[in-house]
Amino acid sequence: MNSSSVPPTPRPAWRNPWILGGGFIIVVVLSANAAMIYLAIDSNPGLVVEDYYDKGQDYEKTVLTRQALSQQLSLRIDAPREIQLGEATTFQLTGVDNTDQPIQIDTVTLHAYRPSNCDHDFSVLMTKSATTTEIGAIQYSTKIMFPLKGVWDIVISVDQGGNEHNVAKRIMVLSEAVKKTLGRHEGVPERG
Repeated sequence: MNSSSVPPTPRPAWRNPWILGGGFIIVVVLSANAAMIYLAIDSNPGLVVEDYYDKGQDYEKTVLTRQALSQQLSLRIDAPREIQLGEATTFQLTGVDNTDQPIQIDTVTLHAYRPSNCDHDFSVLMTKSATTTEIGAIQYSTKIMFPLKGVWDIVISVDQGGNEHNVAKRIMVLSEAVKKTLGRHEGVPERG
C-alpha cells in the first residue's frame, strides 16, 4: 500500500452540476413569476365596460338570443381604407333584413375602443343619412376624429325595439409620417 497518497478532497455540494442546474431553473421560474406579477399590477386590465358584472349576468341566454336575431339581419360598416390622425372620418352603417328590406332602427351608437388604453374610449350617436342605398336601405352615419394613432376597435350598436345588435371592425389610425413611409415602400402615391 502506498501510504503517501492523499485521498481526494470532496467537491462542495454547490459545484455539483445537478445542484447548479436545479438552482438555475428555480431562478428562471421565480424571475418569470416576478415579471408576470409586475405586468399584472402595472398594465391595463383590458376591461372596457365599467359595469362588466351586470352585463355578464345571463350571458349565455343573451348571446343565444342575439345570435338568433342577428341571423335575420345584415349590418355592414363602411369605413375608409386609410384613416388619418386629426382628420374627420365618416363611418356609415347600412342595415337590412334577410329579405333585403330596410329595418326599423331606434338608435345607432358608434363605440370606439382603444385596446391598449381605455382612457380615450368614446361613443357617438349616429344619425340617419338623407341618402339610401340602391335597395332602399337607410344609412346611418357619423363623422369622428380620433385623438390618437394606432389600433382602434369600432363597435356599432343598433337598438331595435329593445334588442341590441352589434357589429365590430378593427381599424388602424395612421399619422401623416407613417402614411408617407408606407407610401414609399408599398408604391402608394403620396398626396401632394
